[in-house]
Amino acid sequence: MTVVTGTEAEIIKRRILDAAAEAFMSQGFGVTTIDDVAERVGATKGLVYYHFRSKFDILLAVYERGMSQVQQQVGPARHGAGTGRERLTAMSTEHVVNLMSDLKYHWVVHLGVREQTSTALKPRQRDALSALNDLRRDYEQMFLAVVNDGIADGSIREVNAPLATRTLLSSLNAVDAWYRPRPDQTPEAIRALATEVVDLIVGGLLANTRREGAS
Repeated sequence: MTVVTGTEAEIIKRRILDAAAEAFMSQGFGVTTIDDVAERVGATKGLVYYHFRSKFDILLAVYERGMSQVQQQVGPARHGAGTGRERLTAMSTEHVVNLMSDLKYHWVVHLGVREQTSTALKPRQRDALSALNDLRRDYEQMFLAVVNDGIADGSIREVNAPLATRTLLSSLNAVDAWYRPRPDQTPEAIRALATEVVDLIVGGLLANTRREGAS
């Protein structure tokens, strides 16, 4: 096996993560093997093991990349202009666009949450998974802060903010239960669909017209 370094190594690792995420989503984590991942990459099993110690370590890396990608896409909308409702809508739209554009990574993030209860994890794996789940909770807190902003400025009705935030994110994430990308679907079409979904979901949090007009 030829050992690669630097940029080429990062490209190979990304290909491994993409292939693994696809395999985990389509076949399930339990039945997917390193051989399956290697076959999807078009490489040897040895090359996969050169970059990752185990299948679960690949899962952790996919989870980390998935969280990093969604945070990078959603984060700027948090500090944008507008009311709390407007920023929450923008954040939610970017979240769904990310989900639809990279469904396999989103699916693995959910898998990582479920795997936290596994008794078969090694201590280092459990610690790494716990740290990633902390990142996911920080992401939830970002939405919670904007919900509270909206309540404070009158653009979101008086609600139990933590409950509303969890319900919102659960509803947004549930899109992965029915959405499947089409080969001919453009980024513009994805964003239009995401906007429609978010309009339906976020609508339940809106303040009434009279209150919005007074804010």
